Amino acid sequence: MSLPPRRALIVIDVQNEYVDGNLLIEYPDVNHSLANIGRAIDAARSERVPVIVVQNFAPAGAPIFARGSRGAELHEVVASRAHDHYVEKSLPSAFAGTDLADWLAAREIDTLTVVGYMTHNCDASTVYHALHAGLTVEFLADATGSLPYENSAGFASAEEIHRVFCVVLQSRFAAVTNTDEWIAAVEAGVPLERGSIYASNQKARAGREPG
Repeated sequence: MSLPPRRALIVIDVQNEYVDGNLLIEYPDVNHSLANIGRAIDAARSERVPVIVVQNFAPAGAPIFARGSRGAELHEVVASRAHDHYVEKSLPSAFAGTDLADWLAAREIDTLTVVGYMTHNCDASTVYHALHAGLTVEFLADATGSLPYENSAGFASAEEIHRVFCVVLQSRFAAVTNTDEWIAAVEAGVPLERGSIYASNQKARAGREPG
């Protein structure tokens, strides 16, 4: 029988910038994801799962996350709750240039659960980094979120970006789930299932074949 996961919950960049600042999360609805982030933190505290809070900063005067600005401050959902470790960063991955890896290793954490913003940027970067460091990763799709982009490569809506990243993460990098299912797994002390590239592709191909 396998041992229960030794989880930590990482709460990435839940800052005012994404709620009423210059980078508004559009999908899922930010109020819905914020509520689930709060629920995840509360469940983690109840089950003695360590909570790590991450905060991103840019230099003073930057258009987003400027140090000292209201937008860079942690949102009340996170600021009002206790945490076990704090990480300040300036790059997408919460591991880059921080003590996160050492802190997790010292506590023999083997499973990292990711919530916060944004799905396609700091969340995904942290997920990839964690997997490459040998950690099992979980991703709560309803406690994360995206915003739309348009640039020289084209346009993608917030829903498209979030949905596609969730599918890709589940195919190899993380067990993608929702807050209710994660809380149940934490209370039961059981792991969540991650997919595979092969199975994900085979299922997609089978769905396109004539009946």
